[in-house]
Amino acid sequence: MAIAKLTLYSPHLVLLLLSVSLVTIQGQLSTNFYASTCPNVFPIVEEGIKEAIMNDTRAGASLLRLHFHDCFVNGCDGSILLDDGPNITSEKTAAPNNRSARGFEVVDHIKAKVEKTCPGVVSCADLLAIIARDSVVHYGGPTWKVRLGRRDSLTANRSAATQFIPAPSLNLSGLVSNFQNKGLSFKDVVVLSGAHTVGFARCVSYRPHIYNDSNIDPTFAQSLQATCPRKTGVNDTILQPLDLQTRFCFDNKYYQNLLVNKGLLHSDQQLYNGNTTSDSLVEKYAA
Repeated sequence: MAIAKLTLYSPHLVLLLLSVSLVTIQGQLSTNFYASTCPNVFPIVEEGIKEAIMNDTRAGASLLRLHFHDCFVNGCDGSILLDDGPNITSEKTAAPNNRSARGFEVVDHIKAKVEKTCPGVVSCADLLAIIARDSVVHYGGPTWKVRLGRRDSLTANRSAATQFIPAPSLNLSGLVSNFQNKGLSFKDVVVLSGAHTVGFARCVSYRPHIYNDSNIDPTFAQSLQATCPRKTGVNDTILQPLDLQTRFCFDNKYYQNLLVNKGLLHSDQQLYNGNTTSDSLVEKYAA
């Protein structure tokens, strides 16, 4: 069993982003894997994403995160979609996913439509990869060809989800170590974090940063403290956009926010906090 990091050819930052950064495979992935067995899978997914984001603007960001959280646990195998069963302890209740991972009903809806057209052909793991790409595109980001051919996991790994999905409390060294354990580079840490150009985080995730850290713009911190009090358990689920400028636009404003100490999470601002290599990458992408 090998771990493969797919190669991208566009110089655009975001094509590096969710290019299926990490995939555990036993065979070769291909962009035309379903060309003869389910050629309509792409338009079905695209239509499903348009419908989902029309009903809930935040849905695409949640689905992008869902794919990332799937990939960081034993590879991109769809295991995050599995519920508790006789021999399965679901990853949905692991700390990084519990009460925050969302979009499962969208995946179910798209999967049902695909099954009507091509029963028993397209894996859920592949659907998550296509869904992530189409979500980025819908928010104004670039497109890329998704390599397909993943097999669905028959079990979940809740403990691995808790251990390996990056926490918002991590310092830069912790983030780098976490990503390197998955075969990803220092640069990949900065690039993949750019997914935070869309979506939201809960007060419980950014509370430590706005009260305990000094590398945050004071006015920005105060504005967040107005709805996210210091006391644990109060307003824990209040949401704030990860990118305060363009919350539903896939662009590079996330990096520009970091330059002025307006990263929402502790782990976000760690990317621009005095490390020469990381700082230079953030400055490059912000430009």
